[in-house]
Amino acid sequence: MTLSFKSRRTLTNIVFYVILILVAGVVLFPLWSAFTISMLTDQEVASYPPRLWPSGLQLENFQRALQQAPLARYLLNSVIQSTIVMLGQLVTASLAAYAFAFIDFKGRNIVFFVFLTTLMIPWEATIIPNYLLIRQIGWTDTFLGLSAPFMATAFGTFLLRQFMMTIPKELLDAARIDGANNFDILVRLIAPLTVPALATCAIFTFMWNWNDFFWPLIFLTDQNKFTLSLGLYNFIGSVARTQWGLLLAAATMMTIPPVVLFFFAQKTFIQGITLTGIKG
Repeated sequence: MTLSFKSRRTLTNIVFYVILILVAGVVLFPLWSAFTISMLTDQEVASYPPRLWPSGLQLENFQRALQQAPLARYLLNSVIQSTIVMLGQLVTASLAAYAFAFIDFKGRNIVFFVFLTTLMIPWEATIIPNYLLIRQIGWTDTFLGLSAPFMATAFGTFLLRQFMMTIPKELLDAARIDGANNFDILVRLIAPLTVPALATCAIFTFMWNWNDFFWPLIFLTDQNKFTLSLGLYNFIGSVARTQWGLLLAAATMMTIPPVVLFFFAQKTFIQGITLTGIKG
């Protein structure tokens, strides 16, 4: 019996969604396991077979983690540092992207190509120059010094420029006829139209800096300025060690802000990814 086109399409969709559910399960299983263990007592963690579901909403490990280490302070430090970098990148990337998209100056394409080639320079090659420069300025052990090297990147500029190139130039011509200058056009016209791309850039930037470990490890010596990733590493070595419930409770707290940020901005984020052509 030959299936109709509608039946074949329905069957294909069912298989597709089953595969997506299985892949999502594989991706989410480690996160669920970490959350489950963070809710277990030390005796339950050591039990066999391992538990896949907490017996109840037990927050003891979270309370112990907050008492034994200044995780709340580390969390606040990460929020401050990631927010500074995110806002800085939005400003610098918007200005640079507007110039490369709408201001016709000699050698614009060549300058933009050279600008993009900086993406091929590994971050490890710039660590020492960045550290020496920040130390010479006198910004060591400060949030500004921790954030400054990441407040301008070629990726953010490329992302916003690709989106701005889709905006009709007739809108800019009409604004100039009304007497608007470049700054007015960027702030009042282009910025509202590029909200999806700005949200995408903001999420990428925030999450990358939130998870950054190497630069804070090199740059920071004052424990009160530790970010959450560095503080969690210190917490593992000095307090938690093999106390898996305590350790994963602290790790769970580290994942909450990025998840919340993505949850509220996911629609705009996906729209920005689609319209800027960054797929794969």
